[in-house]
Amino acid sequence: MSPDRDPDRDETGTRGRERDEERTRGRETDARRPDVDDLNLTDAEQDALHDLQLAVEYVHRAYGDLLAFHHELGHAMDRMADAEALLREAGHEGWADELRDDHLPRGAVEDRWTYELVGEFSEDFLAEMTDLEETVRDDLADGIDHVTERKHQRRLRRRAEGREG
Repeated sequence: MSPDRDPDRDETGTRGRERDEERTRGRETDARRPDVDDLNLTDAEQDALHDLQLAVEYVHRAYGDLLAFHHELGHAMDRMADAEALLREAGHEGWADELRDDHLPRGAVEDRWTYELVGEFSEDFLAEMTDLEETVRDDLADGIDHVTERKHQRRLRRRAEGREG
């Protein structure tokens, strides 16, 4: 943990109490939404919503992989810096200089560093896809997320209670 990090905050900087309040507001919002069984969705609309929501989940997973790439490459660069110092200490100035001058300062992709890729992906593609999915869901399903899963959950619970359907 970094010395300037507030231990009461999570990785997003949100305090535990604030997270609890957000969860409570989320439940209140769900309670005001129409019932999933009252939605008049065609099979195609429901399938489209499901596929779009899954697509956005995969975009989030890709973002996680991009963050992992960013962190792994950062660790690799730290090791290169260590190797530069050790090469210099061992009298191999040429190799140390090459690491310092050619490899350490360069970007991962077309002279762009991974933090730039992460930021651009997050601000552009991830945000746009998340906004699109939310807009489509608001229009077709009154903002209800996971319509297919909610209906499946209801069927299983009704079946378990002895009420098929």
